[in-house]
Amino acid sequence: MSETKKYLTISALTSYLKRKFDADPYLEKVYLTGEISNMGRRRGRHLYFSMKDPNGGAVISAAMFSYASRLKFEPEEGMKINAIGRVQIYEPSGTYSIILEQMTPDGIGELFLAYEQLKNKLSHEGLFDLPKKKLSTFPKKIAVVTSPTGAVIEDIARTVQRRYPSAQVVLFPAVVQGEKAAATIIKQILRIDESGGYDTLIVGRGGGSIEDLWAFNDEKLARVIAAAKIPIISSVGHETDNTLVDFVADQRAATPTAAAELSTPITLEQVISRLNELQIRLNLRMKQLIDIRQQRVDRVTQHVIFQQPDRLYTAYNQRVDQLSHTLIQVLQQRLKTIQHQLTVLVQRQLQVRQAVLRQPREQVQLMAAKLDLVSPLKILNRGYVLIEKNAQVVRTISNIQKNDHIDLRFSDGMAKAKIIETSDLKNE
Repeated sequence: MSETKKYLTISALTSYLKRKFDADPYLEKVYLTGEISNMGRRRGRHLYFSMKDPNGGAVISAAMFSYASRLKFEPEEGMKINAIGRVQIYEPSGTYSIILEQMTPDGIGELFLAYEQLKNKLSHEGLFDLPKKKLSTFPKKIAVVTSPTGAVIEDIARTVQRRYPSAQVVLFPAVVQGEKAAATIIKQILRIDESGGYDTLIVGRGGGSIEDLWAFNDEKLARVIAAAKIPIISSVGHETDNTLVDFVADQRAATPTAAAELSTPITLEQVISRLNELQIRLNLRMKQLIDIRQQRVDRVTQHVIFQQPDRLYTAYNQRVDQLSHTLIQVLQQRLKTIQHQLTVLVQRQLQVRQAVLRQPREQVQLMAAKLDLVSPLKILNRGYVLIEKNAQVVRTISNIQKNDHIDLRFSDGMAKAKIIETSDLKNE
């Protein structure tokens, strides 16, 4: 063999070591304990991190494929775990790691850790602090989601029948343990809530280990109960058992009997007793009211107005008289004002009329004076006589003849005369 053939390539050495690792039965299933470090390398459904020795500096790479379906808790940085897996060498990089098949928290149970982690998550979201719905005081129909074969439904039905017989208890059967339990419980709760025909819903089962009660720690179930419109009572396990359903429900009961009592806040006997008490109080109160009203009526009937009714309108009569007197005074004053205004208006019209007629009157007077100067009457006053014949003025001698009868008009009277003879001065 030549000197150069004594040397191996890195790939050949890595391949050789891989075959050794794969063939070694001690490396096929290795039990390791350590702390999680370099957490955060998640690729899809696969988880990659490192495990380190808390007492030394040794570190080994770790991987778990499809970890979500394998683990009920969420791995966290610094968490101490116990892991089972096989050791292998990754040829492309020449590094070795452990491929985990199982992983559990060291010191506490896996389910308990998962419960605490989910509880903290929902608490930080405020899911436990949502307003609690008030239970119906007089329920008509109570829905119960539980196993049809357990003692839960019998205890609830018997207690409701004893306390409040008018309420109807309706069973919605569900699986309460195992992988399918949460899904069947959710289905029944949604069915009841959507129907809107029930006053109260009880979700319950008997006691058991954390594994037996694990369905009631389901995150989806907790969110469905928190979002339900119907008031929900949780009755899961014994008094010392706590599930996430207890935190999101509107009421938590330690036993099925306690749940039935919560769903029927008062018994039928209490209702009857309360009604009788209210009836007595109502009668007493009505009697008090009647007495008070009667006293008021008596006081009113003794009032002076009812004793002397005329006093009721005396003041009104005085007021009417006063107003009538005031009205007459106002009308008289108003009439005087109007009369004064009319007098002023008439005087103004007379002044205008006099002013308008003054000039024509003066003209008429002037013309009358002129006419008077030429008036025949003025002439008659000076001794002249007006001669008329047949109502016609005789102006010339030719208008009359002998034996004509004529009328003589003097200034102060009339006379009749007969013509004896006429003569024409022009012919003389």
